[in-house]
Amino acid sequence: MTALADSLVSLESIRAAAARIAGIAVRTPLIEAAFPGVSGYGTGKRIWLKAESLQPIGAFKIRGAANKILQLSAAEIARGVITYSSGNHAQGVAYAAREVGARAVIVMPSNAPAIKRAATLALGAEVVDVGLASSERLAVAEQLVREHGYVVVPPYDDEQIIAGQATCGLEIAETLPDVDLVLSPVSGGGLLSGVAAAVKQLRPQARVFGVEPELAADTAESFRTGSIVTWPAELTSRTIADGLRTQSVGRRNFAHIQAFVEGIITVTEAEIRAAMRAIVAATRLVPEPSGAVAAAALLFHSDQLPAYTRAVAVVSGGNVAPELLAEVLTEHKS
Repeated sequence: MTALADSLVSLESIRAAAARIAGIAVRTPLIEAAFPGVSGYGTGKRIWLKAESLQPIGAFKIRGAANKILQLSAAEIARGVITYSSGNHAQGVAYAAREVGARAVIVMPSNAPAIKRAATLALGAEVVDVGLASSERLAVAEQLVREHGYVVVPPYDDEQIIAGQATCGLEIAETLPDVDLVLSPVSGGGLLSGVAAAVKQLRPQARVFGVEPELAADTAESFRTGSIVTWPAELTSRTIADGLRTQSVGRRNFAHIQAFVEGIITVTEAEIRAAMRAIVAATRLVPEPSGAVAAAALLFHSDQLPAYTRAVAVVSGGNVAPELLAEVLTEHKS
């Protein structure tokens, strides 16, 4: 872990990534959300949502994918790129690959949301379907690399990916310099590690927390025990938050999390669904389940958070199937 700690992404590399991806990823807004009973007049607390759902692919993943792919040589672009993803990173790689004219091959689990699979295909990528386990996606991708020589664009455990995702945190700290609490979803750890690295280097006094479903709480266990643990796919696949089903946090990501993150909060499935409804009602943003977990922590786990006056919750994506969104918005409160 010492060697990894020595290679934490610098503010310089994050700013370089921001300049590099400016023509592909957008600078998303902070949208204030007056959640009843939590923020607004009389509470002393104000909450903003970082609307990554407004990226061209509907999720933050375009940041890291673009930062990685835009640094490939002409020879590497000619070989084509490959990744393994349940959906949003797949779209990010497909989008960035299309921009540079590279072939993109995506290894996806069979339970990936149809809306994400269709969007990946629409961007011109080739999809290879495998089973539920993230370990199986990795194994198949590695086999295809051996057979065809593709360049791997990892979903999270990569310095260039982390630096790209960190541009989200850079924007938060630049837009709201007096932010004192930032919450980000976590699964493989790309977004949380990047956001935390940027925020803490620009505003050391701010607190950064990761949030994940309690049904896929491998990172929370890893953070608590101090070493990376792996959960089986049959456990992590239970959560509605399909973007947070990775079985273990990445090694580089964990080093950043240990260096910059205050803690990991877990939320229930009912809390995720309630947070989706709250986000839509308060801001008219459309979050996918994975994109609602950070807001769920603010809404339902204030006892686990430090005192704050200005908080930001990252809405990491909005690629939700219309039928699921309709179900969540119309179900009775539990």
